[in-house]
Amino acid sequence: MVLSTQFNVARKIGEHKAIEMIAGAGFDALDYSLFSVEDDADIMSPGRYEKRARQLASVAGQCGVFFNQAHAPFPSYKAGDESYNDKTFAKIVRAIEVAAILGASSIVVHPIYVEKDKKQFNMEFFGRLKRYCRQFGIRVAIENMWMRDPRRGCIVPSVCSVPEEFADFLDTLGGEHFTGCLDIGHCGLAGIDEAHAIKTLGRERLKALHVHDTDYKVDMHTLPYMAKLDWDAITAALKDIRYDGDFTFEADNFVLGVPEELLPQAYRYMHDTGRFLIQKCVSKE
Repeated sequence: MVLSTQFNVARKIGEHKAIEMIAGAGFDALDYSLFSVEDDADIMSPGRYEKRARQLASVAGQCGVFFNQAHAPFPSYKAGDESYNDKTFAKIVRAIEVAAILGASSIVVHPIYVEKDKKQFNMEFFGRLKRYCRQFGIRVAIENMWMRDPRRGCIVPSVCSVPEEFADFLDTLGGEHFTGCLDIGHCGLAGIDEAHAIKTLGRERLKALHVHDTDYKVDMHTLPYMAKLDWDAITAALKDIRYDGDFTFEADNFVLGVPEELLPQAYRYMHDTGRFLIQKCVSKE
């Protein structure tokens, strides 16, 4: 099972150094969060993105790692703001191409919450991305979401929070161009049992993970065992479905506050935690 992590720490120490550090800690791969870069950054800028993406892929290869996954800009849509929606759709398409150039096999794209005809709206939105999946040879990974109740301010379920709805979305879209990315932390925030979500999606639908811990109150994006999720139950469920996708940390808040001098040790601990959890997921059969 591939062990990967975001490398948003690149904003702090630079992309090349971040790749070298994470590779040195023992990770197999990297997840490029394209939502965190500025619009004029080389990796997304017209005329420069292809060269920059190939450079980063080369640096990763020289360090013995690769890009397995990426994350598109979000939110994917804002009701009533067609200017934003047109620009963001173009950014998502660019992100799909960049992810493919980096060598990633999938890119996470957030589904869209609307109050009426939610499934139809999302089928049409993701249907527009099929041609780019075919063109660039990459799959879109849809993620389970959460949101805040606008009146009470508390966290409530959102689109694809309920595993049965998530599974239905994926089945309708089909597995050729789409797959599921289960955000473990988002399950807890939305009040969904993580093991139930894993088992409901199953091996065929679930090929990507966002792994991080939460206290059920805040989207903490910290390392497992730092908060309250039941990692024995989570790994047992992954083992039960014989999960064969990637194991990707989205836990950069664990390292972003660490002094640069301690980052190598922090990433080694993150790596060791990942290998420990993967071992618990692997079936002995």
